[in-house]
Amino acid sequence: MEIVLVEGDITEQRVDAIVNAANSSLLGGGGVDGAIHRRGGPEILEECRELRASRYGGGLPTGQAVATTAGRLPARWVIHTVGPVYSRSEDRSHLLASCYRESLRVADELGAATVAFPAVSTGVYRWPVEDAARIALSAVRGRTAASVVEARFVLFSSAAYAVFERTLRDLG
Repeated sequence: MEIVLVEGDITEQRVDAIVNAANSSLLGGGGVDGAIHRRGGPEILEECRELRASRYGGGLPTGQAVATTAGRLPARWVIHTVGPVYSRSEDRSHLLASCYRESLRVADELGAATVAFPAVSTGVYRWPVEDAARIALSAVRGRTAASVVEARFVLFSSAAYAVFERTLRDLG
């Protein structure tokens, strides 16, 4: 699987699946989640409501992933994953890594060849970008998915892109 880094807007990526840094309600929010729901349209929210009613009444657990249509996005699917809130007192890095592993598992089940990831938990959940980059890139590099040939990290800012670029280089 090739890892590609791009600076840009995840909602504009022409890939099979876009990963959404969702909140556990699956009903939209701010940041990446809000942008995906706004651009993707009501079809995404409708499927999220159905998932919530049928399987995730208490919300999607942190570190898990589930797929819906991509609505009006230039992708086939949106894979929703709930990242952990950063904590200095509790190591929650296994949950952040699980977001990436579970998203790749779902992508593989869908038969997706290309997957675009945001920097999960680095926005309102305040995970330090340097640490998040190491966890994300290590989780994706250590995972095999039969159908996925490209894992694309879409970083919204040049600063985040630089951190991911440096981290990818350092990981070899």
